Amino acid sequence: MNTAAKLSAYGVVLALVAGGGWAAGTAVGPFAGAAGVPGGEDAGHSDTHSGAVAEAAQVKQDHEPAGLASSRGGYTLTPTTTTLLPGTTRPFTFRILGADGAPVTAYDVEHEKRMHLIVVRRDTAGFQHIHPELGEDGTWSVPLTVGEAGAYRVFADFKPSGGEATTLGADVFAGGDFRPAEFRPSHVAEVDGYQVRLDGELAPGTSSKVTLTVSKNGRDITDLQPYLGAYGHLVALRGGDLAYLHVHPDGEPGDGRTAPGPAITFFAEVPTDGVYRLFLDFRHEDKVRTAEFTVTTGEGSHR
Repeated sequence: MNTAAKLSAYGVVLALVAGGGWAAGTAVGPFAGAAGVPGGEDAGHSDTHSGAVAEAAQVKQDHEPAGLASSRGGYTLTPTTTTLLPGTTRPFTFRILGADGAPVTAYDVEHEKRMHLIVVRRDTAGFQHIHPELGEDGTWSVPLTVGEAGAYRVFADFKPSGGEATTLGADVFAGGDFRPAEFRPSHVAEVDGYQVRLDGELAPGTSSKVTLTVSKNGRDITDLQPYLGAYGHLVALRGGDLAYLHVHPDGEPGDGRTAPGPAITFFAEVPTDGVYRLFLDFRHEDKVRTAEFTVTTGEGSHR
């Protein structure tokens, strides 16, 4: 995230195809010298080339959106199991391994939690934002229920103590009859009798202001409650690969300028044109609800 109140990588940030898997990572070893013998006359050149390729691969990874890889920056997301049973609540457990292969056990609190776990099916149905508990051995655990069959993406959003904020992703699978969902472009969402309107457009390569306004039965909601240090938390996922995008909130509760509704403002930067799924978590009357939007940028964008 990294944000909870952020179209951040909580934070940002959601994806519209029924399937697709991602693998990321490049391994480059030293080249052999002339005649395939290490230390041959071309050995010096080969070492330089190998180093340049490895450096280029690292630069590419550093500029990729978050959540596309299970391993990044020396940290690896390792689920204990990659299978789920639809309609059943079971503990979901995983570890974050460091560069030495040992489980990470020290994390900083980010947006009131040490770990934010986003779970969403690869067609972007069934979005969940949950918070696991950490065991002494470095194992995270949380009760998890998925309602239907399909391939799911789990995103671990965290900041290891002394390290950089990181979001890693991995696929898990729920067996059964999979029927993909379809989502039409929408700037208005309804959830539990609340209406949420999204104003603003996403533009690739620049910070875009988006404002979400919450109402119920035609009345603006002006007493939103803080959730994860803000009046709303926004996650954005890119269509096709479920790239997790970081979204930044404008203001926070108690800063003297940010009102508790009806408007919640975020600043988001998307890397490319395409389809994005946006998920806003907001809290009112002691319950967190999620409003969902489908936004298209570039050619063919429309409401």
